[in-house]
Amino acid sequence: MDGLLDALREDEKSVLSALGRGNVAALVQLLTAAVPKVREKAATVLCLLAESGSCEGLLMSEGALPPFIRLAESGSLVGREKAVITLQRPSMSADIARAIVGPSGVRALIDMCQTGDSITQSAAAGALKNISVVPEVRQALAEEGVVRVMINLLDSGVVLGSKEYAAECLQNLTSSNDSLRRAVVSKGGLRSLLAYLDDSLVSLCVLPRLVHVLRDGSVGAQQAATATICKICSSMDMKRLVGEHGCIPLLVRLLEAKSNGARKARRGRCRRCPQAV
Repeated sequence: MDGLLDALREDEKSVLSALGRGNVAALVQLLTAAVPKVREKAATVLCLLAESGSCEGLLMSEGALPPFIRLAESGSLVGREKAVITLQRPSMSADIARAIVGPSGVRALIDMCQTGDSITQSAAAGALKNISVVPEVRQALAEEGVVRVMINLLDSGVVLGSKEYAAECLQNLTSSNDSLRRAVVSKGGLRSLLAYLDDSLVSLCVLPRLVHVLRDGSVGAQQAATATICKICSSMDMKRLVGEHGCIPLLVRLLEAKSNGARKARRGRCRRCPQAV
């Protein structure tokens, strides 16, 4: 096993492509070995295989799912991390998503959302997002406390990717379930979602682009930019950022525009954040 790991460090692509069904089956068997270090090393190799995207079907056909779920639930820290990362891609399959929900795999994923490093947290959130696509398991996810965990990720996730997965998971959970919609609202999810959207808009440099359109765009483009600013000013922080980016003088200038549409959008903008004017 040590020799295999050394070879992977030297030429990962060639080694992974050379591993056949027999080798994969043997590695899957080692996931249940009595020695924790052996389990960790087997999980590390299989995790690399899963991340390469070339052996997902082979892993599942060789029975890797149950031992990986057990490893995610009660293995060592390294074993749990590798198991969670490995489970993310296969969880896009509805059948595998259902299988993960059955034997307490969801609890393991939720735990890693709360305690894992940035990579593991993102993988766990991604797996939960994938699982939430399956309508019949959404209630089971909610009963495990996934709503609160996703809201917490929106508020304090280590990386933006984790927050994106959390937002998508909440979207899936609430797409056809009124009780889950109420649960998200009651736990403060709307505020967290709006803050996430604000952060996303800032990271995508939306405001500088809108300023450019307000300054140099056509009348129609200016109207669209004004309406967009009106819609995104849902929080005090976003209103402050709109002012800091110099939108207000440009919006005021549009009051003099001949277009009724521009005036109407501008008045709506002023009503939403008068303190920025």
